[in-house]
Amino acid sequence: MRNSSFFYLSALLLSAALSASAAETAPAAPVYGPELQGFDYPYPLKHYAFESQGKQLQMGYMDVAASGKANGRTAVLLHGKNFCGATWEQTIKTLSTAGYRVVAPDQIGFCSSSKPEQYQYSFQQLAINTHALLEQLGIHKAIIVGHSTGGMLATRYALLYPQQVAQLVMVNPIGLEDWKALGVPYRTVDQWYQRELKLNADDVRSYETKTYYVGQWKPEYERWVTMLAGLNQGPGHKLVAWNSALIYDMIFTQPVFYEFKNLSVPTLLMIGDADSTAISSDIAPPEVKAKIGKYNVLGKQAAKLIPQSTLIEFTGMGHAPQMEDPEAFHKALLGWLAKQ
Repeated sequence: MRNSSFFYLSALLLSAALSASAAETAPAAPVYGPELQGFDYPYPLKHYAFESQGKQLQMGYMDVAASGKANGRTAVLLHGKNFCGATWEQTIKTLSTAGYRVVAPDQIGFCSSSKPEQYQYSFQQLAINTHALLEQLGIHKAIIVGHSTGGMLATRYALLYPQQVAQLVMVNPIGLEDWKALGVPYRTVDQWYQRELKLNADDVRSYETKTYYVGQWKPEYERWVTMLAGLNQGPGHKLVAWNSALIYDMIFTQPVFYEFKNLSVPTLLMIGDADSTAISSDIAPPEVKAKIGKYNVLGKQAAKLIPQSTLIEFTGMGHAPQMEDPEAFHKALLGWLAKQ
């Protein structure tokens, strides 16, 4: 009995020692700079410097020429809240191969762009910043493609600059409903800040699996989780979290769908109908939570509100159909653009 206990204890100690050794040698989770320094973008990253609200700022962006026979058209890709220009990687490649010039900026407060200590965030301001970038690049008319929060920005851009938007594409845009008006409680900027300070890869992965990908996780999504978590947990931790809090307040308090009726450009809605994204749904009362984030309903409602709209639904897909099924998504996108 004594020998048995001795060997059992020895095995436990050996196991603990091996575990500690493995922990010491395991690669650390990536950590990125406050402007995502250290993260590899799929195409050369450029920077646009400008002044806004009395601050010297810069926007990171990719400007990718057509790799196939150039068709003279430009697509501008606007990322979502938990995404960056880099997450458009497959769409950039597809559009470039099809002959489009592609510009994919990172908005102020996000990813490779400036994180000001104070900034009056509005979709109008972000649209104006984007327009200034395009003007500097000599782009006076473009196809505007917005995903998630980028869909809200794309809407505002098309309302501000209708003569400079050839077509508008919205991919699972948020803001198809007014959460505040529907009874979702208001979070203050300070409350958002405390929440964002705690952001980590496990929480991001869990949230996105449930809300974005309908419970279906794929290994290729991990890069975007570590991108977001590595930015938040890097040396710019507090500044990144503060800007994120300001941006969440903008999203919650500045709905755009009331103005869908004023859109005057051909518009494509590309909707994963199993998406359930709704800002602050985690603190909504059960009866409110049960009726928000229903994209199988919201997509159809939005299509009725927008004068020149086409709705393409991806059955059973979530928040990012361009990542869940790139082949089906890009075939649909290119097919619609070819008809315009």
